[in-house]
Amino acid sequence: MDRDVWARVRVAVNPLVAVALLAVLALGAAAPPAGAAAAGELVTIASQPANVGDAKLAALAYQDSGAYERDLALVATAAGQWLAARAPAVARPALVLDVDETALSNWEVIVLDDFGRPVPGPCMPESRAPCGWAAWDQLGRDPAIAPTLQVFRDARALGVTVFFITGRPESQRDATERNLATAGYDDYAALYMVPDGAQFASAADFKAPIRAEIEHAGYTIVANMGDQPSDLDGGHAEKHFLLPNPFYRVP
Repeated sequence: MDRDVWARVRVAVNPLVAVALLAVLALGAAAPPAGAAAAGELVTIASQPANVGDAKLAALAYQDSGAYERDLALVATAAGQWLAARAPAVARPALVLDVDETALSNWEVIVLDDFGRPVPGPCMPESRAPCGWAAWDQLGRDPAIAPTLQVFRDARALGVTVFFITGRPESQRDATERNLATAGYDDYAALYMVPDGAQFASAADFKAPIRAEIEHAGYTIVANMGDQPSDLDGGHAEKHFLLPNPFYRVP
């Protein structure tokens, strides 16, 4: 508004009305153009990956809500039903189990590490500091995943031979065997572990040939249970059971 126009307005109206009129004119000048969104328009990229922070919150909620335990039980129940139906018809039936997040739960260290998986480094869980997974495994304090332990017990009651195949290295054998026994897995045929220093592009490159060896020994693997697709890839089992694990991925 130029000075001449404002001067005429000031003469024609009292001061209070003039102040109100000036405020209205200022607001009008700042108002968004017709048709513009009230909160402003958003420009972004729809093809970006899911936000890692959001994924961690979703994983926490999945575990804390009880939905994770529910889904573990659903898959394990299906495995148990299959074993009960199939094992009596097979001469030497076998069950193959993975260890981490299949037979044993690492939830404590998953939370301490904020869903990371650092392998080296010390582990003192009482300090609430992040833990190296190798040191954590040596503590041998993982609790059993209850639905899997029930499948294990039902399998043994049916006369099914149980084999564990894990991606843990051979150097962790004593701690792993102790942990399995403490958790209730006390009557299995063998625990296969990765030779120290061996490297595999995928866990399947180690686990599938072991299952083939078990078959060559005369067993029929009626069920293979794991929490990673790479626990199951490569065949050598009549049926595969994939437990939920949104917490980490093993290639």
